[in-house]
Amino acid sequence: MKFGVFDHIEPVPGLRLDRIYRERLLQIERLDAAGFYAYHLAEHHTPAIHSLAPSQNVFLGAVAQRTRRLRFGPCVYVLPLHHPLRLIEEISMLDNLSDGRLEIGVGRGGVMEAFFWGQEADPETNYARYLETLDIIRTGLSHDELTYPGRFHSFEKLPMYLRPLQRPYPPLWYMRNPVTAAREGMHTIIVGSLDGLAAAVPRYRAAWDEHQGAGARTVQGDEPMIGLVVHLVVAETDDDAIAAATPAWEKYRWNLAAPRRLEAEKRNLTQFLSTKDGSFGFVGDRPAGLPARELRRDIDAELERFDQQARRPHPNRLGGVALAGSPAAVRDYMDEYVATGANYFVCSFQWGDLSHEQAMRSIELFTAEVMPRYGRSG
Repeated sequence: MKFGVFDHIEPVPGLRLDRIYRERLLQIERLDAAGFYAYHLAEHHTPAIHSLAPSQNVFLGAVAQRTRRLRFGPCVYVLPLHHPLRLIEEISMLDNLSDGRLEIGVGRGGVMEAFFWGQEADPETNYARYLETLDIIRTGLSHDELTYPGRFHSFEKLPMYLRPLQRPYPPLWYMRNPVTAAREGMHTIIVGSLDGLAAAVPRYRAAWDEHQGAGARTVQGDEPMIGLVVHLVVAETDDDAIAAATPAWEKYRWNLAAPRRLEAEKRNLTQFLSTKDGSFGFVGDRPAGLPARELRRDIDAELERFDQQARRPHPNRLGGVALAGSPAAVRDYMDEYVATGANYFVCSFQWGDLSHEQAMRSIELFTAEVMPRYGRSG
């Protein structure tokens, strides 16, 4: 089992942005020393407020210089919002600055953010931008010259002077949909519950065998990885952990969905207030031709599933997604996690209104009393 961290860098009540950054970098240094595999940073933009590092590459440049073994990267770059050449250049810079430790997550993001960026806010065009940008990035990172006649971008024999250390390019990740990830030869991280992970693992493995070949590895030669984001609070006792996690979970839920909805309502952006299935539509309706999903993946549906999971009696799990408890309770959860067949455990240590001190205590207890039983990566 390898261990990673997924992070939004959410606002912390009463703290200035500079302090939030400094404290997060201290946490990341500790992750590096403890043998975590990778640090994954989300990308969100206004009107969302639950990500204070919308320009991931700026923050990850600092991460590159504050760590020695920890791999790191975006999870995900919202590709429709990026110019592909700028990404090719900055990916190459980060990979060289870190001695080849960059991991690249990719995704299409939501049409509401595209709208605020002045782009087409329909799912089909958004998806087409995603596909084209991904194709250009893969091609540009792996060739000395780029020729690409695209719908949104066109290049003719453009020299690629900056190249990544990792060949043909750094490892690729796709979040949420394991079938899409497997079809594209990418690692994957899903969001949800242990039940969802148990269903996703065989779907990922089957799709990998179908599209990449049984026993195939990634283009970098690595074993394909699948994991679940687990929002985590570890304390000396179950009661202490649950007392910290319960209000933090409510704050996290608010940060995740409310600001977007309030902005759409204030501006009467009715196109983002619902989709065809009646849910909150900042992500948009699903483009045609994508692999089938067993569940809706919009924010409203995710929060509904949190609530459904919460009605299942389990003292250490909030919404079926967050885990709060003593190291012994976390080890019990880990045993269930390992049984799913997943090979990557993705922690989230500071979320909602949890403090830096609470996150650091969780990291210390997790690395000392949980990780050694299940293996480390360095």
